[in-house]
Amino acid sequence: MAVTALAVAGAAVALGVTLPDAGGTDMTRAGTARQDAVAPEGTVQPAPADEAKGVGRDPLTDAETERAEKLATAGNALRMDARDVEGDRGPQHLSTNLTEVDPGLSGAAADQRRADVVYYDYKSDSVVTKTVNLDTGKVEDSRTDQGVQPPPNQEELAEGARLLIADPLGADLKGDYKDATGKQLTEPDQLRLSGMVFREKTVANVPAGLKECGEHRCLRVITKVVNGPWIDTRDLVVDLSARTVARLG
Repeated sequence: MAVTALAVAGAAVALGVTLPDAGGTDMTRAGTARQDAVAPEGTVQPAPADEAKGVGRDPLTDAETERAEKLATAGNALRMDARDVEGDRGPQHLSTNLTEVDPGLSGAAADQRRADVVYYDYKSDSVVTKTVNLDTGKVEDSRTDQGVQPPPNQEELAEGARLLIADPLGADLKGDYKDATGKQLTEPDQLRLSGMVFREKTVANVPAGLKECGEHRCLRVITKVVNGPWIDTRDLVVDLSARTVARLG
């Protein structure tokens, strides 16, 4: 069955898996809040043991990553006011990475280990970045940006797939899955998922339902049967902010 590839902007970043060429033979067609305890304002956690710390520009250790994420949301309104991709209380964590060296720092301050913890707040459609000093246990910087769309994580891709499966526009996806496996598609974990952010400016003649993509968090979710063929869903876009699905073209 022929597959019509849609143009994807160079700025869009795909995760995980690259689709086969349009002529590939393995591509099929497819047309409560959580109550969290909040630490007192200004709480500073003790530094981890030396063996749990990286050195220099070493990647963050598991202990450093866990510490950074706890510090980033401790004692502030973010945990109470923000919402994640499922609408639960607290922001959607996207990434935690070692902070780039600040050229304005020198001496002991320059040697301190810092992490950037990035979240998406679905309540305000904004990206929140917390810079945490892992040596002092303090949040040194907090930035909030709108209209910024980092690559999606697996939780967001799974929620996008869940919305596709539940939507009438996902009928072809479910039909192709049934053809490939003989089973009903009911859950995202039945698929291997990758995907990319979608912005309305990247495609001509965008449907009305996708006009806010870029301000809203919108994804193209790329689907593959586990140990099976691809299912082409590239003409479908999920608006995670509005929790809707629309078709391009």
